[in-house]
Amino acid sequence: MKTRDQFIAIFESIDFAKIIDHPNILIAANFWDNERYCAARTCYRFMRALDDLIDNHKAAHRGISESDRENFNKDIRQWMGMLEKGFNSSPFNNELGYTVEKFRIPLWSLESFAESMFYDVTHDGFETLADFIEYSGGASVAPASIFVHLAGLQERDGIYLDPPFDVRRTAAPCAMFSYFVHIIRDFRKDQLNNLSYFADDVMTRHGITRDAMLAMAHGAALTSGFRAMMREYLRIADRYRIDTLRMMDAICPKMEPRYRLSLEIIFELYMMVFERIDPEHGTFTTEELNPTPAETRERVRGVILRQ
Repeated sequence: MKTRDQFIAIFESIDFAKIIDHPNILIAANFWDNERYCAARTCYRFMRALDDLIDNHKAAHRGISESDRENFNKDIRQWMGMLEKGFNSSPFNNELGYTVEKFRIPLWSLESFAESMFYDVTHDGFETLADFIEYSGGASVAPASIFVHLAGLQERDGIYLDPPFDVRRTAAPCAMFSYFVHIIRDFRKDQLNNLSYFADDVMTRHGITRDAMLAMAHGAALTSGFRAMMREYLRIADRYRIDTLRMMDAICPKMEPRYRLSLEIIFELYMMVFERIDPEHGTFTTEELNPTPAETRERVRGVILRQ
């Protein structure tokens, strides 16, 4: 069976409507061998649980009390304890430790992600764009690095060897591109869940307050300042998009076809949202910016047919 035929067979087996958590990553990882796919699911399940622990609290309460901060910080440290050698408190903990060891998952990626969770517990949003970009190194680049690491692993006689490139440097452009796209897409949902990812200094420059952002999320008219801010964020995303294309040109020749395909798919799925963002006339609703499962399916099919 030819490689493209194999990809099509996998593609036909995917139920796009049922992939909810980390949909882009798990759609792309479907084309991997089953062991690596399961490794990705384990790592992202770990990170999702940690992230939801804090975000769900913020959705129900405006702010985090000092006592709750202490409890959350304890929870994060306990999550990180899962990575300690010989930690055996539950089957899932063992599964995570086994996955990290077998697939040589870089510990810095999980530790960096946890650091971003500590930031979430102790901060309410971001004073500056620079603060957000630094935070993104843990919240977005670290998880993306795990994906790139798993895709780039070299297998020799059943043993996994590290990728032939720097995974953090490789993952950073696409991770940042996707994160800027992500916060634009989820502007309304995040605001309604008491989450603010747009930097205060950028909002101030465009004459926007946090109260105004919340009002617009609830349906107030989008101001000219809001649209100007979205233009700025879209320009930043576009710079990362261009850097992503350059990085993919550099590393894709070093990867097996199925893993190269997965990188192309995940990039194209975020491109679907990027192309829908219209700072001039858009409403920035979920319905406007989120592709349907059928549209996502057709985009993935198009990527496969280019192989």
